[in-house]
Amino acid sequence: MEQKDVLKALQRDHAAELKKAAERLKGTARHTEIIPSPALSEMTGHEILLKPENLQVTGSFKIRGAYNKIASLSDEELVRGIVTASAGNHAQGVAYAARERGAKATICMPTITPPLKVDATKAYGADVVLYGDVFDEAAAHAAELSEKEGMIFVPPFDDYEVICGQGTIGLEILEDVPNVTDVVVPLGGGGLGAGVALAIKTFKPEVRVIGAIPEGSPAWKNSFAAGRVTEADQVVTSAEGVAVKHPGDLPYALLNEFLDDLVTVTERDINEMILLMLEKHKLVVEAAGAVSLAALEHLNLRSRKFASAPGPHVVVPIMSGGNIDTVTMGAVIQKGMIARGRIMNFEVELPDTPGQLVKVASLLARERANVIALDHDQFKASGHYTNAVSLGVTVETNGPDHIDRILAALRAEGFQPKRIY
Repeated sequence: MEQKDVLKALQRDHAAELKKAAERLKGTARHTEIIPSPALSEMTGHEILLKPENLQVTGSFKIRGAYNKIASLSDEELVRGIVTASAGNHAQGVAYAARERGAKATICMPTITPPLKVDATKAYGADVVLYGDVFDEAAAHAAELSEKEGMIFVPPFDDYEVICGQGTIGLEILEDVPNVTDVVVPLGGGGLGAGVALAIKTFKPEVRVIGAIPEGSPAWKNSFAAGRVTEADQVVTSAEGVAVKHPGDLPYALLNEFLDDLVTVTERDINEMILLMLEKHKLVVEAAGAVSLAALEHLNLRSRKFASAPGPHVVVPIMSGGNIDTVTMGAVIQKGMIARGRIMNFEVELPDTPGQLVKVASLLARERANVIALDHDQFKASGHYTNAVSLGVTVETNGPDHIDRILAALRAEGFQPKRIY
């Protein structure tokens, strides 16, 4: 967005525009209800109340900004058709909104987009073009199509109407949680964070808004450090919904003024939270939607403003979406279980004599370790024994303490187990 357009947007009547967006979205976007999380409250020592935009129409918050933007277009503009770029969730929001408004939509998506999101976008009647390895390349192609064919480009985040649509989440949080002290929001292109921060600071400026990013997506961290929008050299994260190299100019201007702090999380943090949501709340959350949850455990250490604030904290993390395919979900569950000590793999060398495998199996049974897989290989042993075999074992466990007991029991029987993961 050009600087003159950024300045023009900043001078608009934010309170009036946010309220107008809320009116437009009535009957289209769902007012997602706050869900208390006893598990996260106990884990963090703060009151945690979830804002489940993964339960939103199309499975993501993106319907809010997309619909508000398309609802603001004239009939003449709608006839020209709509084009946009998205890693998936904005695509579905635009496709849904375009269908509701009777407009044809073309969506450019990066080739890494999960098939679930591609198919869901097509199901709303949009034409899908797969282009580029990351969002930014798909966005450049969408802008090119807009210029060549005269279609209206609906930005995924760098647009005032889109930002106000996302800001209705902030309005709902203030309405539903009047004692909220902190809102945690994932940052990708910045539309969600900018909208929520704009709404919160417009109507209740004492509430802190904290951004969360994966460590492999450093564009926002770099931009705040440089004092201007700065493109990341590369983005490496499983959270494709926030895998953005170049943040939006208008989101940056708003977040630079209104964001209170920024917290970085790891891929392990993200996977653990996806698994926790499944186990404790029976909620499906995609990786980008779990970024804000992953930040919760680190707020005391990584957010100076949060840690120094007096009084109890009432924290609302925004789960931005739940569109995750089953293959990815299976991999995430396994990684999450490994990270939490629920699955262990170890190798041990055994004398090549009858009864050794039974001995190990009996020991695991006594320690109540459920065997998932075995690899008994005579040719893999390093030769510590005259005749030796290598045994690889994967077991389901109850956590780190249980793993320690299993390994100690093996050593007590004379084995030398090597934990792989």
